[in-house]
Order: sequence, then structure tokens, then C-alpha cells
Amino acid sequence: MPNLTLTALFRPEILAMSAYHVADAHHFIKLDAMENPYGWPTDIQQAWLEQLKDCPMNRYPDPEAKTLVAALRASNHIPAESGLLLGNGSDEIIQILQMALPGNATIMAPEPGFVMYKQIALSLGLRYQGVPLLTDDFDLDLPAMLAAIESSQPSLIFLAYPNNPTGNLFDAGAIKEILAIAPGLVIVDEAYAPFADASFIGELPNYQNLLVMRTVSKLGLAGLRLGFLAGDNTVLAQLHKVRLPYNINCLTQITAQFALTHQNFLVEQTSDICQQRGEVLAALQGMEDIKCYPSAANFILIRTLNHPADDVFISLKKQGVLIKNLSPQGGVLHNCLRVTIGKQEENQTFLTALRNALKNP
Repeated sequence: MPNLTLTALFRPEILAMSAYHVADAHHFIKLDAMENPYGWPTDIQQAWLEQLKDCPMNRYPDPEAKTLVAALRASNHIPAESGLLLGNGSDEIIQILQMALPGNATIMAPEPGFVMYKQIALSLGLRYQGVPLLTDDFDLDLPAMLAAIESSQPSLIFLAYPNNPTGNLFDAGAIKEILAIAPGLVIVDEAYAPFADASFIGELPNYQNLLVMRTVSKLGLAGLRLGFLAGDNTVLAQLHKVRLPYNINCLTQITAQFALTHQNFLVEQTSDICQQRGEVLAALQGMEDIKCYPSAANFILIRTLNHPADDVFISLKKQGVLIKNLSPQGGVLHNCLRVTIGKQEENQTFLTALRNALKNP
């Protein structure tokens, strides 16, 4: 059998990349992945299981997911004239968008931002251009964005709203200025919309180049891997050509539709998370040796001031708490950590562990 020569088999950009790493969270209080920490009430579980009994596992799922689409339109207040495209999580939608582009296309996004915008662009051999955020409050550097758009003429611009990992909402007026001059599509990624009193969905009829991307993951359905893209039907018609058939399985279709039509418990959980976010933020603001940033999402960004973030992260793990260490990304995220808002008792355990870590990193 011949030995494979990887350098001959794979593109240089693939060989140079690192795989997306997911930390092993067993035996930890898991506050690293922006998940809803709450399960389903028993009565909701039982009603859901009754629905699943009728799932035709021997048949391919509805390729258009018509019942689920109707539930998504109603629960997210999608304008009647806008279309929907569903994906196996937002990641697949980001991939579909970029796969549809010519090979010399440029992808643009503010940095720091969601890492998959760049990861997928590089994996497809596309050009990627990051535009640094302002360092004081992580807002858009609008003059720099507008200049980069003028010079690079990007086919896609991704704007996370609120932004991950910083948690802030970009200025809506700045986003509208970008929409006005962008030569291609502007994707407003509203993954954390359940926790933010802001959205561009209502603007969809006003901009043909605007697409709004959302997911049910942060709402409390991360295990389903379901995202959607809303926008102009003529644009989505081209993207549907790239979408693989049957990409939303029957269990996901039934479960998501059920959850969205019984979502009072999810709304209550989201409200509790927002309340806990305020309490955790207040506690963090009272600590020395750190700076924390306001958040419109279900996580908070923290910067360590007098201790290496790596040491604080390790200390937290030793105390049984897993958060996200962003410091290895460097740049403005040097010495930064990101904590997901959990249940009240989980948050209190984290705060106690953080105080200990800052005393004895």
C-alpha cells in the first residue's frame, strides 16, 4: 500500500488550519458554550414524546420542512414577503453562503467575531478580511469598515448582533450605513436574539442585500442543530441550489416545531437567564483585578488585569468550573475569558471560584 503524501493530497490552507476544538466538559460546571442550562418540564417532555411516536423514521424527512418553517415564521415574526432557508445549525448556513460564491470572492467580518466566518472561508479557499473593532468598547470602527468595503468589494459581510465573543450590540445606524454601500450580501447574525432587545428582521423588506441569520440553539435547543436564514426570495432561491436535500432530519423538524408552539417555558427560561446575567455582571463589577464588559447575550466577557488569564482559567478548572479561555487568540482578546450564564447556583459557584482564582491563580 503506498504512503499518502498529505502535502500533495490537501490544499495548503487546509494543512495550515487547526480543527475547531470542543473542550471535554465531563465532571465540570459547564459555562463555556453559551447553552441554556435548563431542561424541559416533565409535562412538556411527555407531550413531546407523544409527538415523536408518529415520526416516520423509515422515510426521508420533508425536504422543505413546511410545518417547521411555518412555526419559525410565526415565532420570529418574519415578514410575509421574506423567504427562509434552514440549515443544520448556523454553521451549515455560513457554509452554504460561502459555497455559492466564486472562488475569488472576499468574505469580511469585524474581529474579534464568530470564528466560523473565517474558518469556513479559509477551508473553501476564499479570501477573508477581518476589520478590527474599536478597542475601548468593541464597537464597529465604521470608517475602517467603510474603507475596507470600498477597497475589497466583499461578496459577504458578516455582522454578529450581538457580537460573539464580546457580547455587545453594534450601532444599528452603522449597520445601515454598511447595508447602503455593500456591493454584496450583509448577513446580520442574530444567534443571541433571545437575550437582546434588538433585531434587523423588521428591516428585511427595506434591503434586498440584507439576510438575517438565527438559531434555536441559544433559546434552549442546541442539541437539535437548527438555524435559519431570512431574506429576499430571489437570493435564497440561489442558495437553495447549494443546500443539500433533506438537511433537516425528521426528529429535528418535529421537535423544533413542537418546542416553538409550546415555547412559554423557553421564554421563562430566557427571562431568568437575563436576570441572572444582570446579577453576575453586578458581582463581577464589584471585583478588583478584572474588567467585565456589558452584554446583550447570554455570556459575559472578562479581562484579567493583574493575572494571566491562562492561570485564572486553569484555577477555575481545578475548582470544577469550565469557561472559555479566549486569551490564546491574542490581540484585543489577550487575557480575556468568556463565561456563559448558567443556573443561579452555577453562577454563584463560578463567582466564588473566580474570587479564589484571583487571590491564588
